[in-house]
Amino acid sequence: MMRAAVLEAPGRIAITQVEKPEPAPGEIRIRVEGCGVCASNLEPWAGQEWMSYPGEAGGLGHEAWGMVDAVGEGVDAFSPGDRVAALSYRAFAEYDIASAGMAIRLPAALDSQPFPGEPLGCAFNIFRRSDIQPGQTVAIIGIGFLGAVLTKLATDAGARVIAISRRRRSLELAKGYGAAEVIVMDDHWRIIEDVKALTGEAMCERVIECVGKQWPLDLAGELTGFGGRLVVAGYHQDGPRQVSMQMWNWKGIDVINAHERDPRVQMQGLREAVDAVAGGRLDPTALYTHRYPLERLSEALDATRDKPGNFVKALVTFG
Repeated sequence: MMRAAVLEAPGRIAITQVEKPEPAPGEIRIRVEGCGVCASNLEPWAGQEWMSYPGEAGGLGHEAWGMVDAVGEGVDAFSPGDRVAALSYRAFAEYDIASAGMAIRLPAALDSQPFPGEPLGCAFNIFRRSDIQPGQTVAIIGIGFLGAVLTKLATDAGARVIAISRRRRSLELAKGYGAAEVIVMDDHWRIIEDVKALTGEAMCERVIECVGKQWPLDLAGELTGFGGRLVVAGYHQDGPRQVSMQMWNWKGIDVINAHERDPRVQMQGLREAVDAVAGGRLDPTALYTHRYPLERLSEALDATRDKPGNFVKALVTFG
């Protein structure tokens, strides 16, 4: 048996005992060391009309890392004892199952370090889709985990990053990851004027929206310069959006939805993230600000919503 979290109803988590899953052919079972809490968990946590309750045991958890403890028939790439990050989907539990093709062995350089592979890989895929070039001005709207990592990647690529976020602590974090300029996200028109002043009214060659709400998307369009690229990295799952097609048409901008569903592309980002962190090019340690045991998953979700103090990302850890 194992412990697993079940979303029983909006705002209510139960920790239950369920049978350990068994790996089918081509699968591995992971004894979960930890799992990141994603902002996409918040809509199910709050309750949406498209949700049904109760959820699956371990459901919502998709940012796991841990130790392989069993392999299914035909799996040669992994053995029990291998430490891995995986793209799996029921990881708010002591054990989870992943396809062997959706896991990567973690090198010794990452021993004892948390490694929520899914969001790290997502950041690298968004960065690739953004096509950031040296000398460009890049506005990043929303400095949480994703925005901070993208700030570092864009800065290292030779871009001038303008970080825009509501919380001053987030802007300080962005500076630490290389942002050249920071702007408090509090007034739509003032932000536009500030970016005009910083760019000689040319605006930005690249704008990455990392919030997943209507206003930041509106703002992103305004900040994108003629012929620029607007990259939608925020997860917009709480309803339809309206966009200013007149403005987008007039500016001739490219609009990129940077969410990847091709498993090969997802794994490409994950491999790049492992190489970057293991090689010391990216240190995400400062972004893992809050840790909770499984029994306090409700608190982790509330913190992800409310962002107390220096909050950036919560991890649920085991053992």
